[in-house]
Amino acid sequence: MKVSDANKLNETMTSMTNSLDIKRHVTPTTQDFSISSSAQTQATISSAVSSISLFLLAIAGVSLLVGAVGVANTMFTSVLEKTKEIGIMKAIGARNKDILLIFIFNAALIGLIGGVLGVFLGTLLSGALPALVGASQLTRGGTLVTTSSIIIALSVSTTVGILAGVIPAYQGSKLKPVDALRYE
Repeated sequence: MKVSDANKLNETMTSMTNSLDIKRHVTPTTQDFSISSSAQTQATISSAVSSISLFLLAIAGVSLLVGAVGVANTMFTSVLEKTKEIGIMKAIGARNKDILLIFIFNAALIGLIGGVLGVFLGTLLSGALPALVGASQLTRGGTLVTTSSIIIALSVSTTVGILAGVIPAYQGSKLKPVDALRYE
């Protein structure tokens, strides 16, 4: 049914329910029908989408944390493997700041590459989502990957890479040249 005045929607639904209760000889506890409005359906869909978005946000947060731990582990390993090179660079005049920047750029590059791969895979999956789920009402319009969302994703992944690489880079920059050259 269509209601001419949206302000009287609840009143009309109540009136229809009462009329059907009387005609069908049912009580509110034994009702064998339901009446709902498109506004109620839209509110239910909105609530479901909100829950899914919150769940996906939690997964993204855990993914960022795991990625940060992976980058930090990679950077710690890189500093250990390049200890002798750090000693040589310091012996020929490299400053702590130079060593720090080398490792920070390395961490940023790791984060950026991870972000590019994530954007690529995310775009592919979001394009395939309607086919995977089936063209339901929720996915009928498809998904939208905007330039701003790509820029945000790459910025976040690069920032996480830099933040995860700060401590290993700082430790590598503080190595003494003599100790670094002796390291095997």
